[in-house]
Amino acid sequence: MIQNIEISIASKAHLSYVPEIEQALYQASLQKGTGIAVRSSEYLSKKIEEGKAVIALGNDGIWAGFCYIESWGHNKFVANSGLIVASLFRGAGLASEIKKRALELSARLFPGAQLFGLTTSLAVMKINSGLGYKPVTFSQLTDDNEFWKGCQTCPYYDILVRTKRDDCLCTAMIMDPAEKQKVNGEAKNKAIKVNINHT
Repeated sequence: MIQNIEISIASKAHLSYVPEIEQALYQASLQKGTGIAVRSSEYLSKKIEEGKAVIALGNDGIWAGFCYIESWGHNKFVANSGLIVASLFRGAGLASEIKKRALELSARLFPGAQLFGLTTSLAVMKINSGLGYKPVTFSQLTDDNEFWKGCQTCPYYDILVRTKRDDCLCTAMIMDPAEKQKVNGEAKNKAIKVNINHT
């Protein structure tokens, strides 16, 4: 079945979706191999209100996916985090489309920042690689303590502590500056539409 998906920068009009997004992130955090961090409804709402989130909606306004943006080290580092797709829409490439949109928004909001990510998900690593991210060591990431505090809700946090933030099960990836330049400033406030097949 073809589903029309609208991907847009989230706004206050989308706050009603926060409980569903929060629950989806929590359920994903319980699954082995995701390494996804839990975020409160207050945190997610703040990201939406700040214009630092991307949301995907299907027909009849059904929530399909979400991603938010975090900045660290005085905006020198930016991460697209909490990438989540509703179970009904998985396996059709929607995560990649959301990530592209979040990447464009990140480049517009923080043009001088390095875009980076931490993940244990092979699917996310493939998406990141396709967008120009390259694997790096943890020492090349931000030293902002607030960022690393965000890892505390991850089930693998004890590994990060034991290695003194030098290693964990996550793969660290940073966007190639040349690739980032290609999307810099391309994000607009208008929504984009994509078609995906889902069962």
